[in-house]
Amino acid sequence: MSDMLRAPAEIKYAEELDWLESVDDGPKPFSWRLSPKMVRLFILGSERADGLDREIPQKWFGDRSLVERAVVTLASDRGLLLIGDPGTGKSWLAELLAAAICRSSTLVVQGTAGTTEDHIKYSWNVSMVIAKGQSRESMIPSPIMTAMETGAIGRFEELTRSTSDVQDALISILSEKYISVPELDSDSIVFAKPGFSIIATANSRDRGVNDLSSALKRRFNFVRIPVVTNRKSEAEIVRFRTEELLHRHRIELDVPPTLLDVLLQSFADLRASAAAAGSDDEKLESALSSAEQIGVLEDAILHSNFFGERELTARALASSLVGSLARREPEDLAILNKYLHGVVEPRSKEQGGSWPEFLEGGRDAIATLS
Repeated sequence: MSDMLRAPAEIKYAEELDWLESVDDGPKPFSWRLSPKMVRLFILGSERADGLDREIPQKWFGDRSLVERAVVTLASDRGLLLIGDPGTGKSWLAELLAAAICRSSTLVVQGTAGTTEDHIKYSWNVSMVIAKGQSRESMIPSPIMTAMETGAIGRFEELTRSTSDVQDALISILSEKYISVPELDSDSIVFAKPGFSIIATANSRDRGVNDLSSALKRRFNFVRIPVVTNRKSEAEIVRFRTEELLHRHRIELDVPPTLLDVLLQSFADLRASAAAAGSDDEKLESALSSAEQIGVLEDAILHSNFFGERELTARALASSLVGSLARREPEDLAILNKYLHGVVEPRSKEQGGSWPEFLEGGRDAIATLS
């Protein structure tokens, strides 16, 4: 795993999954590697009441009922659609589900305007076709077809980014559970094995790009992933991801709890401001998700490690926040400047602590970008 920039969940947590499988005596649907209860436990972490001999850490932070509904859907014959704002952990949850169920999370199709039917069905090895003709050996199965043949979970990222033709092709796969290969005279149908299902994700902000047809919607169970606004849960998410970052980069740097509080409070303030805004021009382009908080903290940590005094400061955090969230000029800079003067400045006078330095760093960053 040391030579991978980012190991998939089934490799990263291989030892843990092996152990869970060895102690799992619950009923398993189809060819699942873990029972539904163990899948939930792997994702949400163990509790004392579970009676396990070891602690299983929590990997996805969200409502238990959302995970349970997702697991139940995958045990049925329907597809699972995870929908929500950017950065709410949809893809991470999909990866964890696939890793726990079939130990394969990499059978992924990325939805874009350039995604074609070949990407979800099959294509051909041209040189082999020229030499030996069309056959199963010269066919290149898509990740979705591979999932069908092996009874695994296929993933489709950003479904609403793909065109209606691709979405229509997915309807037949979800309803008929097979792919026809008319180019072949024999062995021309690939049937899905038990355990096959599809986890798709969709960005709620992409509404209107390529809306799903009613026929495709009927093939999916929808699970809406909300933006995490609970302060405690959000802090846990940021800490969890930050620890992974520091371990990956082999950085020994502490994140003071006071600075984490400043980051969380800043995002809460900006979300409240966005909710009260009268138009899109008065809102930051950022979704202000937990993932973007992690990005802000990551940028500040790396900058402090490489160019600072190897100590995270409020100034570095403010500079990172402005640099990460100011995507439109001058609109976003004006919004951030208004926030600093209207909220952070009074708070720095009343509360002190890290806020005065945070205010100064934010002002300097805005001045640099203006």
